[in-house]
Formats: sequence, C-alpha cells, structure tokens
Amino acid sequence: MQTKTVLVVGASGTLGAVIAKTLLARGVRVRAMVRATSNCAKLQALGVTDYVVANLMDPASLERALTAQPRADAVISSAAGFTAHSRLTKEDNSQTDTEGYRNLVDAAKSADIPRFIMISILECDKAAEVPHFRQKFLAEQYLAEKRQPYLALRAGAFLDRSYDVVAKKVKHGIFPDVVPGVAMGMIYTPDLARYAIEAALDVPASALNQSVDVCCDVPATGPMVAAAFTRALGRSVVAKPAFSPLVRMAMPLISRRVPSLRDGISVLAWLRKGGYVSHDQETQRKLFGTLPTIEDSVKRYCQDHGLLKSSSLRIS
Repeated sequence: MQTKTVLVVGASGTLGAVIAKTLLARGVRVRAMVRATSNCAKLQALGVTDYVVANLMDPASLERALTAQPRADAVISSAAGFTAHSRLTKEDNSQTDTEGYRNLVDAAKSADIPRFIMISILECDKAAEVPHFRQKFLAEQYLAEKRQPYLALRAGAFLDRSYDVVAKKVKHGIFPDVVPGVAMGMIYTPDLARYAIEAALDVPASALNQSVDVCCDVPATGPMVAAAFTRALGRSVVAKPAFSPLVRMAMPLISRRVPSLRDGISVLAWLRKGGYVSHDQETQRKLFGTLPTIEDSVKRYCQDHGLLKSSSLRIS
C-alpha cells in the first residue's frame, strides 16, 4: 500500500507539532508547511523531513506547496493569525485568517486535494463580536462556497494552552481559572490532533462538508478541572482566577493602548456570557467514538507532563 501524504499547515505551532508527531506514529508522510521565519527545531526532532516554505498571504507559494509531489492526500490546517508568532512578526491576523485562508482554500481546490481539515473554534458562528472567532466561521463558509471537500473541527478551550502554564501552576496546587464561574467546552490537544488525523484519513467521504463540535463530554468550570487534578494527583489542587480583579478592571483601558490585546480581551468578554459549550455532541460521537471525559483528559495530561511522578515523590 502506498504511503499517504498529509500536508500540515501551521506545523511549527503547538497543535501542528502534535498533529505531525501523531501522523508519523501512524506511518504517514508528513509534509510540513512553514513560514520562512518559523522555528522548525521541534519538527526536526520529531523526524519530519519534508518541508515546504509558504505564506498564506502569498498565493504563488501556496500553489507550489499544494502541488508538491507526491500530491497530498489531505491538508490539515491549524494555522491562525491569532498567535504569538504572528504578533512577533507583526503580521495582521485579520488578513491571515480571512484573505490568507481564502488563498489556501483556493490553492487546495486548484490542486484537487481530496479533503481539507480545518481546526476551527467552538461556537464561532455565534461570536460575531470576537474577530478571530468570526474569521474562522467565514473560512468555513468559504470552504463550502468553493466546494472544497472539508471537515471543520470546532474545538473547545484547550486544557493545555499554547503557552502552557498549567503544569507549573498545578505543581504548586493551583489551576489557573481563566473565566471563573463559567463552564466551557474543553479539549486536550492530543485528542484534537487525533480527531484531525482521523478526519483526514479515516472518516468516510459521506461525512465531509460540515462543521463538527469537538470537546469533552461535559462543559467544565475551573473548580471541576481542579477537582480532577486533585483526584489524579492525590493532593489538593484548587482553582484560582488567572487574572486579578485589578487586571480585569484594567483590561479595557489596556486594550486601547495595546491594539494586539483587543482580540484576546473580546474573547474573555464573550466567554463570560457562558455560551462556549457544544450543542451537538452526537456528531462527534458518531465520527470519532466515545467522547473524552475531563477526568480522563486530566489524567493523561498529568502523565504526559510528568506530574504523576513528581506528585508521588511528594506524597512519599
């Protein structure tokens, strides 16, 4: 059987690297699409050897990436303008997530890519006031408009964050609660990576051309997640606000002076409304099987980050 090739867009990011690692473990050829400014050390350490340099704002570079041989059997895109890398390189996230995604979809359609798997955002169709949520929804619409076979995975809040401070805090008995008192749909990065890969390789073609919510079985509050950490580690972990009341009060003023923070602050304001939950988990169950629980996700997070070992040392 011929080895399949999957083009990973955003491969140098946190989620992209996990997707690449999981694809390699399945024996799939990973073609990493990276920017000229990307740090590829993590991908090289994983064993990725096939790279294409392209930029979402450069259609010619995308055409070269999508027509590279052997032709990709699928594209998985976790790229987003709303990232630390984009801020450091002073790129315009609104262009990346709108015009850039249109360029990528056009290139995929022109190259006759069989399926396009897009990492989207839970409830993005209901959050017009949050720029990068809205932009994901517009990209989904463009995929449908161009009739590019696709599956959009609308992911909940990440249990592990792109700049993951959770493990460090948990070691000190604290789970940082970003939106106190609000239950949210959540997902652990390895689970989202697995779903993306199954969508690219295993999901039947008849299930394509739709958006699918992907998250744990129930929405979780900070105390619920902290309680799961307590049970997993056998010691107390409590939820504490990630931002002090003073910082929360100052955020609107800060955003006026620091435009790059406006999107993040609009996200927090929207999350506080409590709408960040899935209203259709049956499709996720049908396509990917039993939904992960917060309890199991936290246990695996602890194992993956070496917290169980450090915890047992403390207990003894």
